[in-house]
Amino acid sequence: MNPAPDHLSCAEFQARLAEMIGSGANVAAHPHIQQCELCRAFLADLEAIAQAARELFPAVEPPDDLWENIETAIKKGK
Repeated sequence: MNPAPDHLSCAEFQARLAEMIGSGANVAAHPHIQQCELCRAFLADLEAIAQAARELFPAVEPPDDLWENIETAIKKGK
């Protein structure tokens, strides 16, 4: 039997954290975060690391003609 989401241990919460973040859930509103200073600090550390990574490796938009260039290269290879 799984514990209720608001009665997770820190280990259980942290094990589910990646899935919650990936799903787009508002992790900061989760009952465990609301009650657990340790996991709030853990989440803040993860958010700081993620922000630093975004600054180191900013998203780059591909050129508008990327797919056209790929298609042309494929046709030349046939």
